[in-house]
Amino acid sequence: MTKAPGACPACTDAMLEALRALPRVDDLLAEARVAAAQGDAPHNLALCAVRASLDRERARIRSGLAPRTRDELITAAAEAVAAEARHNLRCAVNATGVVIHTNLGRAPLSQRAARHIANVASHYSTLEFDVATGARGSRHDLVANLLCELTGAEAAVVVNNNAAAVMLVLNEFARGQEALVSRGELVEIGGSFRIPDIMELSGAVMKEVGTTNKTHLKDYERALTPETSMVLKVHPSNYRVVGFHEEVDAAALAQFAHEHGVLMYEDQGSGSLVDLARTGIGAGEHTPIQSLAAGIDIVSCSGDKLLGATQAGIILGKAQCIERLRNNPLMRAFRPDKLTLAGLEAVLREYLDAEKPWANVPVLRMLSATQDELHKRACGILARCLGTLIEQGISVIPDEANERLVCGPCVLKVAAGTSYTGGGALPTEELPTWTLRLACLEPNIPDAETWRMKLIKDPARPVVTRVNAGELVADVRTLVDDRDEDDLVDALVLIILYLLAATGTKENS
Repeated sequence: MTKAPGACPACTDAMLEALRALPRVDDLLAEARVAAAQGDAPHNLALCAVRASLDRERARIRSGLAPRTRDELITAAAEAVAAEARHNLRCAVNATGVVIHTNLGRAPLSQRAARHIANVASHYSTLEFDVATGARGSRHDLVANLLCELTGAEAAVVVNNNAAAVMLVLNEFARGQEALVSRGELVEIGGSFRIPDIMELSGAVMKEVGTTNKTHLKDYERALTPETSMVLKVHPSNYRVVGFHEEVDAAALAQFAHEHGVLMYEDQGSGSLVDLARTGIGAGEHTPIQSLAAGIDIVSCSGDKLLGATQAGIILGKAQCIERLRNNPLMRAFRPDKLTLAGLEAVLREYLDAEKPWANVPVLRMLSATQDELHKRACGILARCLGTLIEQGISVIPDEANERLVCGPCVLKVAAGTSYTGGGALPTEELPTWTLRLACLEPNIPDAETWRMKLIKDPARPVVTRVNAGELVADVRTLVDDRDEDDLVDALVLIILYLLAATGTKENS
């Protein structure tokens, strides 16, 4: 028999017949389920997804697998279209217990800040328009006064992230000159951001002092030369030396730098505008406010970590230093956009009232949540899972305390756990929390990592949990709002139904 043009040489007659029987792209696009999956997504996107789905089916047939039914093809096409119709950057539920989760966008914004960003984004704005004079203004003035009021700095400027802040300060004040930095602070943090690399790119001459675990003031004194222009202190971020360790505090370094006529700059990393002592973490950490009060010339920190705002690099310090940074040619490349500034301003305004940030800034609200609040929340979610399963006709056995339910081989319980600050800010800090833990007592089923990935891949809004001791663990501390709770309930019920089906134990109540 003559093979069809383009058919593989090894194709059998049965394969060719199956290939010819595949539906046309337009026919699949016209199917109700596929059209529903497309929603308001562009037609070309759905077209490409259906073509790719058919290409995958052709590959299956050519590999010798049995062709799928038309209904299965429609299902596969609808799933492909739905996957393509979703935005790549979309909301997710953070049930990991890591508060400042770098991979999940770091700090979530308050609703007030999000609304302000949306309002500014959808209209023209006063980004570089001075309403007092009706003439051109500067974006650098939009949050500077707020930052100065909150920190006591003489002046302030914002760039697009703290890495840019470090690069800018080094380039302006240490280009072609020496910057003294402790060997123990030459760290690498997420995304392969290395302090030595940034120093080299900035044009600064890095001069290491001390050792990895111990650096004394005399080490800085010995390293000082006429070519030294700066003393740099770097927050170790997600790195800690524990035990036989010593460093020079920022205030002593500032005094040393000023006695020798050089600049003192502290890269404070995450930064915080409040004392975290009330959360039970952050012992020994100091704020930009304290650093400036200690006489440090320039301090920089991130906006989207402990401060709880948008991604930004905040630079605070002496007026003459900040003015030089504003005029540096690199500022054009590093300047923040209107959305960054809108979110940052909205969050900074929360800090004008001493108590407001603890209630309104999600990161601070999560870090300061009490054990009673978290326990009540976890029990509430478990009760909702119980109600949803019963509504679906599933046999469930709850306990009297509403902290555990049994559904076939599945056990969902409220249990104590541990949360983490995250974001490189306080890597060794742990917070007691309450979690929901899901286990399956049937041995011959996919493991908990498979369930975790199912919740990431299947929903339009991924629910990200963690796995511990063979159980799926959802930490309620990092749920932002009621919508997150709704999605976590749906996710836990989804996995229970999945496990019941996998073990053949799904029964009507």
